[in-house]
Amino acid sequence: MKISLIAVIDEAGGLGKDDELLFKIPEDLERFRNITEGHVVIMGRKTYDSIGRALPARTNIVVTRIQDFNGDDCLIAHSIEEALDLAEEEGTSEVFIIGGGSIYEQTIDEADKLYLTVVKGEYPADTFFPDYSEFNKVVFEQAGEYKDYKFKFLELERE
Repeated sequence: MKISLIAVIDEAGGLGKDDELLFKIPEDLERFRNITEGHVVIMGRKTYDSIGRALPARTNIVVTRIQDFNGDDCLIAHSIEEALDLAEEEGTSEVFIIGGGSIYEQTIDEADKLYLTVVKGEYPADTFFPDYSEFNKVVFEQAGEYKDYKFKFLELERE
């Protein structure tokens, strides 16, 4: 099973502030949906809370330390290892880690691929994507622009 991380970040790796994404770019949201639909997505509880519901057309796994946590239409795991085991049981060929910062940090070393949207500039953030300098093989790159944001879609693998 391939493990992929997917995120939208600024050039300094900024992911979010006050439990919200830094960017809501329609083209990025559409890309996220197209890439992850039909697959398993793994997220932390705070990410689940910020979304407010399970994502449709995907198997949602929420990682939380809260023993009696109940996420509607979600599978619950209490560790990354348990979440990955659940994903494998679902029979998916590729599982997507969708946040937040702590979940990315715990899975980056196991990841096979990154799907990043990198927005030009640095923005105030309190949550950051981990160092991904080992992912130096560009599989796909496409530039885009939305309002005042210049960004590029990247797919990266380790060489």
